[in-house]
Amino acid sequence: MRFIRKLYNYYFHPDKDLARRLKQLIGFVPVHLSLFKLAFFHKSTFTSRDYAVANNERLEFLGDAVLSTIVGEYLFKKYPNSDEGFLTKMRSKIVKRNSLDEIADKMGLDLFLANYNQTRLSKSMLGNALEALVGAVYIEVGYEKTKTYVIRRILRKYLNIHDLESYDDNYKSQLLEWCQKNGHSIEYKVVAKYKSEKRDKFKVAVFVDGKKYGTADDFNKKSAEQLASERAMGVLGVAGGNSISAVPPDDDDE
Repeated sequence: MRFIRKLYNYYFHPDKDLARRLKQLIGFVPVHLSLFKLAFFHKSTFTSRDYAVANNERLEFLGDAVLSTIVGEYLFKKYPNSDEGFLTKMRSKIVKRNSLDEIADKMGLDLFLANYNQTRLSKSMLGNALEALVGAVYIEVGYEKTKTYVIRRILRKYLNIHDLESYDDNYKSQLLEWCQKNGHSIEYKVVAKYKSEKRDKFKVAVFVDGKKYGTADDFNKKSAEQLASERAMGVLGVAGGNSISAVPPDDDDE
Protein backbone atom coordinates (compact mmCIF):
# COMPACT_ATOMS: atom_id res chain seq x y z
CA MET A 1 0.00 0.00 0.00
CA ARG A 2 2.85 2.41 0.85
CA PHE A 3 4.55 1.54 -2.44
CA ILE A 4 1.38 2.31 -4.41
CA ARG A 5 0.97 5.60 -2.53
CA LYS A 6 4.56 6.57 -3.35
CA LEU A 7 3.98 5.80 -7.03
CA TYR A 8 0.85 7.93 -7.00
CA ASN A 9 2.67 10.80 -5.30
CA TYR A 10 5.51 10.63 -7.81
CA TYR A 11 3.45 10.35 -11.01
CA PHE A 12 -0.10 11.57 -10.41
CA HIS A 13 -0.35 13.72 -7.26
CA PRO A 14 -1.10 17.45 -7.81
CA ASP A 15 2.17 18.09 -5.96
CA LYS A 16 4.14 15.50 -7.93
CA ASP A 17 6.84 18.09 -8.66
CA LEU A 18 7.40 18.42 -4.92
CA ALA A 19 7.56 14.63 -4.57
CA ARG A 20 10.25 14.45 -7.24
CA ARG A 21 12.29 17.26 -5.73
CA LEU A 22 12.01 15.66 -2.30
CA LYS A 23 13.33 12.39 -3.68
CA GLN A 24 16.50 14.21 -4.70
CA LEU A 25 16.69 16.00 -1.35
CA ILE A 26 15.96 13.18 1.11
CA GLY A 27 16.49 10.08 -1.01
CA PHE A 28 12.93 8.76 -1.15
CA VAL A 29 9.39 9.67 -2.13
CA PRO A 30 7.30 10.36 0.97
CA VAL A 31 3.95 8.70 1.59
CA HIS A 32 2.71 11.69 3.59
CA LEU A 33 3.48 14.33 0.99
CA SER A 34 1.30 16.99 2.65
CA LEU A 35 3.42 16.69 5.81
CA PHE A 36 6.57 17.57 3.90
CA LYS A 37 4.80 20.41 2.13
CA LEU A 38 3.84 21.77 5.55
CA ALA A 39 7.52 21.79 6.54
CA PHE A 40 8.06 24.71 4.17
CA PHE A 41 5.14 26.90 5.25
CA HIS A 42 6.29 29.72 7.51
CA LYS A 43 3.88 31.26 10.03
CA SER A 44 4.19 34.71 8.45
CA THR A 45 2.25 33.41 5.44
CA PHE A 46 -0.90 32.94 7.53
CA THR A 47 -3.15 35.44 9.23
CA SER A 48 -6.03 33.14 10.25
CA ARG A 49 -6.64 32.02 13.79
CA ASP A 50 -5.76 28.41 13.06
CA TYR A 51 -2.35 29.30 11.61
CA ALA A 52 -0.67 27.29 14.39
CA VAL A 53 -1.54 24.03 12.64
CA ALA A 54 -1.00 25.40 9.13
CA ASN A 55 2.72 26.21 9.36
CA ASN A 56 5.98 24.44 10.13
CA GLU A 57 6.44 25.49 13.79
CA ARG A 58 5.24 22.19 15.28
CA LEU A 59 7.44 20.20 12.89
CA GLU A 60 10.30 22.55 13.72
CA PHE A 61 9.81 21.84 17.42
CA LEU A 62 9.95 18.09 16.81
CA GLY A 63 12.85 18.28 14.36
CA ASP A 64 14.91 20.37 16.77
CA ALA A 65 14.65 17.64 19.43
CA VAL A 66 15.33 14.80 16.98
CA LEU A 67 18.28 16.58 15.40
CA SER A 68 19.85 17.36 18.77
CA THR A 69 19.54 13.70 19.81
CA ILE A 70 21.03 12.40 16.56
CA VAL A 71 23.95 14.84 16.66
CA GLY A 72 24.55 14.01 20.33
CA GLU A 73 24.67 10.28 19.60
CA TYR A 74 26.87 10.83 16.54
CA LEU A 75 29.41 12.87 18.55
CA PHE A 76 29.30 10.43 21.47
CA LYS A 77 30.38 7.60 19.17
CA LYS A 78 32.82 9.65 17.09
CA TYR A 79 34.73 11.02 20.10
CA PRO A 80 34.84 8.13 22.64
CA ASN A 81 37.60 9.78 24.70
CA SER A 82 36.21 13.31 24.86
CA ASP A 83 34.53 14.77 27.94
CA GLU A 84 31.03 16.16 28.29
CA GLY A 85 32.18 19.76 27.87
CA PHE A 86 33.77 19.12 24.49
CA LEU A 87 30.76 17.14 23.26
CA THR A 88 28.36 19.88 24.38
CA LYS A 89 30.33 22.59 22.58
CA MET A 90 30.57 20.51 19.41
CA ARG A 91 26.84 19.81 19.40
CA SER A 92 26.12 23.49 19.94
CA LYS A 93 28.32 24.43 16.97
CA ILE A 94 26.37 22.06 14.73
CA VAL A 95 22.76 22.69 15.78
CA LYS A 96 22.96 26.41 16.49
CA ARG A 97 20.88 28.72 14.31
CA ASN A 98 23.69 30.10 12.12
CA SER A 99 25.01 26.64 11.29
CA LEU A 100 21.56 25.31 10.38
CA ASP A 101 20.86 28.40 8.27
CA GLU A 102 24.06 27.84 6.28
CA ILE A 103 23.42 24.11 5.84
CA ALA A 104 19.85 24.73 4.69
CA ASP A 105 21.11 27.31 2.21
CA LYS A 106 23.58 24.79 0.76
CA MET A 107 20.77 22.24 0.54
CA GLY A 108 18.69 24.67 -1.51
CA LEU A 109 15.79 24.89 0.92
CA ASP A 110 15.29 28.52 -0.08
CA LEU A 111 13.80 27.26 -3.35
CA PHE A 112 11.25 25.16 -1.46
CA LEU A 113 10.38 28.07 0.83
CA ALA A 114 9.96 30.44 -2.09
CA ASN A 115 7.26 28.17 -3.53
CA TYR A 116 5.00 28.32 -0.47
CA ASN A 117 5.57 31.73 1.15
CA GLN A 118 4.65 35.19 -0.04
CA THR A 119 6.89 37.08 2.40
CA ARG A 120 10.52 37.97 1.80
CA LEU A 121 12.71 35.07 2.89
CA SER A 122 15.03 35.66 5.82
CA LYS A 123 18.09 33.62 6.71
CA SER A 124 16.52 32.31 9.92
CA MET A 125 13.64 30.78 7.96
CA LEU A 126 16.14 28.40 6.33
CA GLY A 127 17.27 26.78 9.58
CA ASN A 128 13.67 26.55 10.78
CA ALA A 129 12.71 24.75 7.57
CA LEU A 130 15.62 22.33 7.98
CA GLU A 131 14.45 21.40 11.48
CA ALA A 132 10.88 21.03 10.21
CA LEU A 133 12.14 18.79 7.40
CA VAL A 134 13.93 16.56 9.91
CA GLY A 135 10.70 16.42 11.92
CA ALA A 136 8.77 15.33 8.83
CA VAL A 137 11.34 12.66 7.98
CA TYR A 138 11.13 11.36 11.56
CA ILE A 139 7.33 11.01 11.38
CA GLU A 140 7.59 9.36 7.97
CA VAL A 141 10.32 6.76 8.62
CA GLY A 142 11.16 6.70 12.36
CA TYR A 143 14.32 7.41 14.33
CA GLU A 144 16.84 4.96 12.84
CA LYS A 145 16.24 5.93 9.21
CA THR A 146 16.13 9.60 10.15
CA LYS A 147 19.49 9.19 11.86
CA THR A 148 20.92 7.63 8.70
CA TYR A 149 19.54 10.50 6.63
CA VAL A 150 20.92 13.21 8.93
CA ILE A 151 24.39 11.66 9.19
CA ARG A 152 24.82 10.76 5.52
CA ARG A 153 23.01 13.58 3.76
CA ILE A 154 23.53 16.46 6.18
CA LEU A 155 26.44 16.06 8.60
CA ARG A 156 28.89 14.30 6.28
CA LYS A 157 27.84 16.21 3.19
CA TYR A 158 27.69 19.78 4.44
CA LEU A 159 29.94 19.91 7.52
CA ASN A 160 33.67 19.55 8.05
CA ILE A 161 33.54 18.12 11.54
CA HIS A 162 37.30 18.42 12.06
CA ASP A 163 37.31 22.14 11.23
CA LEU A 164 34.58 22.63 13.82
CA GLU A 165 36.82 21.23 16.55
CA SER A 166 38.91 24.39 16.61
CA TYR A 167 36.42 26.87 15.17
CA ASP A 168 34.54 29.17 17.54
CA ASP A 169 32.08 31.82 16.36
CA ASN A 170 30.07 31.94 19.57
CA TYR A 171 30.77 35.63 20.07
CA LYS A 172 28.44 35.95 23.04
CA SER A 173 30.29 33.22 24.90
CA GLN A 174 33.67 34.74 24.02
CA LEU A 175 32.59 38.20 25.16
CA LEU A 176 31.11 36.86 28.40
CA GLU A 177 34.34 34.98 29.13
CA TRP A 178 36.45 38.05 28.39
CA CYS A 179 34.32 40.22 30.68
CA GLN A 180 34.52 37.68 33.51
CA LYS A 181 38.29 37.43 33.20
CA ASN A 182 38.73 41.20 33.24
CA GLY A 183 36.17 42.00 35.92
CA HIS A 184 33.64 43.80 33.73
CA SER A 185 29.86 43.56 33.96
CA ILE A 186 27.86 42.69 30.85
CA GLU A 187 24.17 42.93 30.06
CA TYR A 188 21.97 42.31 27.02
CA LYS A 189 18.77 44.30 26.50
CA VAL A 190 16.02 44.23 23.90
CA VAL A 191 15.89 47.95 23.12
CA ALA A 192 13.19 47.70 20.44
CA LYS A 193 10.67 45.27 19.02
CA TYR A 194 8.89 45.90 15.75
CA LYS A 195 7.16 44.22 12.83
CA SER A 196 9.02 43.40 9.63
CA GLU A 197 7.53 41.23 6.87
CA LYS A 198 4.63 40.39 9.25
CA ARG A 199 7.12 39.03 11.80
CA ASP A 200 8.50 40.26 15.11
CA LYS A 201 12.00 41.67 14.81
CA PHE A 202 14.23 42.53 17.76
CA LYS A 203 16.92 45.15 18.27
CA VAL A 204 19.33 43.94 20.93
CA ALA A 205 22.08 45.99 22.57
CA VAL A 206 25.02 44.75 24.62
CA PHE A 207 26.23 46.89 27.54
CA VAL A 208 29.64 46.52 29.18
CA ASP A 209 29.96 48.31 32.51
CA GLY A 210 26.71 50.08 31.70
CA LYS A 211 27.89 51.45 28.34
CA LYS A 212 26.52 50.31 25.00
CA TYR A 213 29.12 48.76 22.70
CA GLY A 214 27.06 47.03 20.03
CA THR A 215 23.53 46.69 18.64
CA ALA A 216 21.97 44.33 16.12
CA ASP A 217 18.58 43.51 14.62
CA ASP A 218 17.26 40.03 13.86
CA PHE A 219 14.05 38.01 13.87
CA ASN A 220 15.63 35.77 16.51
CA LYS A 221 16.80 37.32 19.80
CA LYS A 222 19.68 34.87 20.21
CA SER A 223 20.96 35.63 16.72
CA ALA A 224 20.73 39.36 17.44
CA GLU A 225 22.73 38.84 20.65
CA GLN A 226 25.43 37.01 18.72
CA LEU A 227 25.74 39.74 16.12
CA ALA A 228 25.69 42.49 18.75
CA SER A 229 28.42 40.63 20.65
CA GLU A 230 30.56 40.36 17.52
CA ARG A 231 30.24 44.10 16.93
CA ALA A 232 31.01 44.88 20.56
CA MET A 233 34.15 42.74 20.41
CA GLY A 234 35.30 44.76 17.40
CA VAL A 235 34.77 48.04 19.26
CA LEU A 236 36.41 46.75 22.42
CA GLY A 237 39.33 45.25 20.53
CA VAL A 238 38.89 41.96 22.37
CA ALA A 239 40.53 39.88 19.66
CA GLY A 240 43.59 42.11 19.75
CA GLY A 241 43.74 42.12 23.55
CA ASN A 242 43.12 45.87 23.89
CA SER A 243 41.98 47.15 27.27
CA ILE A 244 38.40 48.27 27.73
CA SER A 245 39.44 51.89 28.19
CA ALA A 246 41.42 51.93 24.94
CA VAL A 247 38.33 52.20 22.73
CA PRO A 248 35.46 54.55 23.60
CA PRO A 249 31.94 53.12 23.53
CA ASP A 250 29.53 54.02 20.74
CA ASP A 251 26.36 55.38 22.31
CA ASP A 252 24.56 55.74 18.99
CA ASP A 253 22.51 53.03 17.35
CA GLU A 254 24.20 51.47 14.37
